[in-house]
Amino acid sequence: MKIPFSPPDISQLEIDEVVDTLKSGWITTGPKTKLFEKKIAEYCNTSRTVCLNSATAAMEMTLRLLGIGEGDEVITSAYTYTASASVIHHVGAKIILVDTAKDSFQMDYEQLEQAITEKTKAIISVDIAGVMSDYDKIFEIINRKQNLFDPSNEIQKAIGRVIVLADAAHSFGAMYKGKKSGEVADFTCFSFHAVKNITTAEGGAVTWRDIPEIDNDEVYKKFMLLSLHGQSKDALAKTKLGAWEYDIVYPAYKCNMTDIMASLGLAQLQRYPEILKRRKQIIEMYDKALLSDEVDTLKHYGEDFSSSGHLYLVRLLGKDEKYRNKIIEKMAEKGIATNVHYKPLPMHTAYKNLGFDIKDYPNAFDMYKNEITLPLHTLLTDEQVEYVLKTFKSIVL
Repeated sequence: MKIPFSPPDISQLEIDEVVDTLKSGWITTGPKTKLFEKKIAEYCNTSRTVCLNSATAAMEMTLRLLGIGEGDEVITSAYTYTASASVIHHVGAKIILVDTAKDSFQMDYEQLEQAITEKTKAIISVDIAGVMSDYDKIFEIINRKQNLFDPSNEIQKAIGRVIVLADAAHSFGAMYKGKKSGEVADFTCFSFHAVKNITTAEGGAVTWRDIPEIDNDEVYKKFMLLSLHGQSKDALAKTKLGAWEYDIVYPAYKCNMTDIMASLGLAQLQRYPEILKRRKQIIEMYDKALLSDEVDTLKHYGEDFSSSGHLYLVRLLGKDEKYRNKIIEKMAEKGIATNVHYKPLPMHTAYKNLGFDIKDYPNAFDMYKNEITLPLHTLLTDEQVEYVLKTFKSIVL
């Protein structure tokens, strides 16, 4: 039996929607991208959404919209993918990495509070595996530190405290205390990459909470300028007869979503309730079978939270990297693809070169050294899930 780690779940609905777009003659940013934005905003209970070509672009353009740059500091977790931190470097701000709490995939909130200074402009929280961060605790911390905040642009001034930007690459569809991912943090950035719950092949989106005295239309327009060279009209607006002329307001960036991508997303969004339901079923099968003193699994569902069920993280208690890597090899020999989420940022060359040392992040290292991620996707049959479990248990337990 061959079981891939995370293939895209594409049905005839997606194929028909993409073909419709191809036949329409409009394949770049146009009506379907605008419709996808509208549908995401409705789903997330937000006023507006901007679709871009990746979650990374969404995070970077948000930092640029907020005027964050040289001389500023932005805090994120040491236990994440590079995109959570690289965007801070891209805008010229200083990356501040915080260790995880002991035996947790989430950042240590006590260390987060200690890391906030007069230079801190934002926190990029990481909703790992589809489980949302503890946003009540994060907002409680930044409100306590409000007196340190020194705003440097209009939006920063209107928010009046450190801004919370959710790296929600994993958490589209997750819930936290009755609210959906997308309406909890100040800004929330989603990924629709090929391995995500919803895919547009590549792609991402940003939602935001209404900001007092800031016009949502103006925020949307600023995102549009940032994502399309600073051009005052997009291609759709320029199609109106005689409306060719445009201005370049400032030399910006190029990271717009296309209608081909959006058409995939529109179809996936229609199917999403069933996708979430199936992911939960698979997680429940894993959870039931992996009750053991030798492993610990990430909890996806509780009284006041519900994960999007993006990744199934397992820790091999008391084991080290060598043992974990051997398990990955043995699973591969049985045709099962597994993964590791994540190698902490201070272990990578780029972050070592920036002065980070994994010795300063012992909890993150302890989480990483024995973590293995089992396949979790909607193309898995019950029989394949049972095969994964039988194989894993025979090797590990």
